[in-house]
Amino acid sequence: MALNPQYEDIGKGFVEQYYLLFDNPNSRSGLVNFYNAETSFMTFEGQQIQGSMKILEKLQGLTFQKINRIITSVDSQPMFDGGVLINVLGRLQCDDDPPHAYNQIFVLKPVANSFYCAHDIFRLNIHDTA
Repeated sequence: MALNPQYEDIGKGFVEQYYLLFDNPNSRSGLVNFYNAETSFMTFEGQQIQGSMKILEKLQGLTFQKINRIITSVDSQPMFDGGVLINVLGRLQCDDDPPHAYNQIFVLKPVANSFYCAHDIFRLNIHDTA
């Protein structure tokens, strides 16, 4: 496969759709369609999860209801298999918690005429100085 010349548009479009669903607790279950049933991986704050149903279970178990998100940047790179690597930098406030910087990395893999999220790594930028 060749490098996908539309990698930037794909990255920005994916991030927009993903957070549109994620940030609304009533539509968060739709995120299951972004992942592969067996091969997708998520690392959420250090917890490793594999498979779309386990990922959905994790996402639906999040208890916050209100999200205020500011996306600082979306950087994308084409991959040699036609996929797209996406790095999101932003700021996130959930319910009444203080806002925190966060970083999220996605790896999209091509399938037919679309993509699925093969890898997803999320981490709040909180440093333990103790």
